[in-house]
Amino acid sequence: MDLTEKQLDSRVMYAGGFLEVLKDNVQLPDGSRSTREYLTHPGAVAMLALLDNGKLVMERQYRYPLHREFIELPAGKIDEGEDILITAQRELLEETGYVAREWTHLTTAWPCIGYSDERMEYFLARGLTHQGSKLDEGEFLEVFELSLEDALEWVRAGKIDDSKTIVGLFWLEKVLNGEWRAST
Repeated sequence: MDLTEKQLDSRVMYAGGFLEVLKDNVQLPDGSRSTREYLTHPGAVAMLALLDNGKLVMERQYRYPLHREFIELPAGKIDEGEDILITAQRELLEETGYVAREWTHLTTAWPCIGYSDERMEYFLARGLTHQGSKLDEGEFLEVFELSLEDALEWVRAGKIDDSKTIVGLFWLEKVLNGEWRAST
């Protein structure tokens, strides 16, 4: 069964600094028509930065759309034309002050498939050295260390409830337990 929806036309409803809202008219697999509204997003990276002491580098950050703080993995937006590894290296340094000697791509995930084309690229970073953070203007966050065991307990307890962080922590647990192999 072919489930493909054919785009008939597309309109930009809103164009912001890095997000666009589109409204497309589509033909459905049965020949009927419908509309699809969605956000375009340049994609992002999330880093599982593992210190030599076995703890993760984590962040506490206020997120305006939900008007509260979240506990998260370091992450950031991919700039147009930028290689995802370069993005991960840049964002880890900017947000946490760390550089890593070893980088491993873990996976790609699509966090919002019902309304966005955003993708999240996950990296494991090891061999960390602290060089000092260089936050973007208007960016405020707290960087701290947390064991994977505690982070997973915080997920269970609802203290960590950011989906990109939950996905990354579960991937890391599987990789460190030898259940899954990370790509290189």
